Amino acid sequence: MDDTLAIHGGTPAVPHNVKRRWPDIRPEDKAAVLAVLDRGELTGINGVEATSLEREWADRLGVAHAVLFNTGTAAIHAALYAVGVQAGDEVITTAFTFSGTFQAILHQGAIPVFVDIDPSSYNIDPTLIEARITPRTKAILPVHIHGLPCDMDAIMDIAQRHSLTVVEDAAQAHLATYKGRYAGTIGQAGAFSVQATKNLSGVEGGFVVSDDHEVAAAARRIRTYGEDISDGSDLGGWYFRPYTVFSVGWNYRSNELSAAFARSQLQRLDEYTAIAQRNGRFLNKALAVIPGLAPPIEPRDVTSVFHKYRVRFDVQRLGVDAPPVEFRGRLMAALRAEGVDAVLWHTQPVTSFPIHQTHTGYGRGYPWSLAPGAGRVDPDQYQHAIRLLDSSIIICDEEHPIMIQPLEVMEAYATAFAKVLRDPNALVGD
Repeated sequence: MDDTLAIHGGTPAVPHNVKRRWPDIRPEDKAAVLAVLDRGELTGINGVEATSLEREWADRLGVAHAVLFNTGTAAIHAALYAVGVQAGDEVITTAFTFSGTFQAILHQGAIPVFVDIDPSSYNIDPTLIEARITPRTKAILPVHIHGLPCDMDAIMDIAQRHSLTVVEDAAQAHLATYKGRYAGTIGQAGAFSVQATKNLSGVEGGFVVSDDHEVAAAARRIRTYGEDISDGSDLGGWYFRPYTVFSVGWNYRSNELSAAFARSQLQRLDEYTAIAQRNGRFLNKALAVIPGLAPPIEPRDVTSVFHKYRVRFDVQRLGVDAPPVEFRGRLMAALRAEGVDAVLWHTQPVTSFPIHQTHTGYGRGYPWSLAPGAGRVDPDQYQHAIRLLDSSIIICDEEHPIMIQPLEVMEAYATAFAKVLRDPNALVGD
């Protein structure tokens, strides 16, 4: 192997044209979508593709109900509504997540209350939750970030002792398990995304899952303008929609084309999950031997699906005299020159976003005016989340994610890491 870094003119470690693109679109996926076009039924609350997908996802997870939505964010919002979160309530969630998590809380007129992360798992730190509980707290919204389940025993124990509801954000955690149970099925409700970058791709979409019939019924109600039309009405043998509105609602329904594609992809979800776990565990072993690198963890009795493979570095252990953010940029540039898809996914926690200071988009201080003194966010309180994002990168981008790559690619990525970190100071010496 050429030891000269590719960024300095050497031969890249990753062979050309070995990566596979996502979504993995096969002839059977195209046939499923074309069948919908041929049938001509493209939308509708009770479309055959949508209702079949709901049954199949519920069966796959072993839950009583799955309700299909047009996005994962809509699913989180609907789940919060369905478990009884109301305007002015507080919902505790993590400082490290995608904005759809806290936006869903705001959509329900509730107030997000953030907790810093456990630096080893990147998930919400259960030991910090109770300090954030107030008389206004209604629910806990843990996020199984990057496909690794949270410490659900600790979270459920806290929720039970304080009479709180738990809604799981499992947008990145399809088929991840916690002590034998699927992420998203442990709390009162769970929310999934089937956006195109997820390991279950439906182009766009999401689910609310629950064993509670009333939660599922409420989720269906908010999905379509507050109407109770889960089964429609039968008058003289023909279906009609009464359009009677029982509560506030949104237009959150999916469509038959997306559902058909997701149904076809669901047939291969176990295959993609196995590939992701094989690749993630291979990288974990390969990168753990490089001093100064910390691959993601997979605790005992927990299985990750490695939706995003985040590797952390320690500039002190690497012997580099440079700020982490500066080294992060140099490391990414060197890896990308070697052919590694090294990218960033967020550069700051959601707690550092301006919206939490300006509350732009709301009038007269709503919903914070309903709970005076609530919802104040000090970005500096979330140091573990800040340090994580300053000192880590994602390996495998959304176009070439980990759940579809041949092992050859992972082997080449490991070689590239060893190559560029053979002399870490060479990356900052220019």
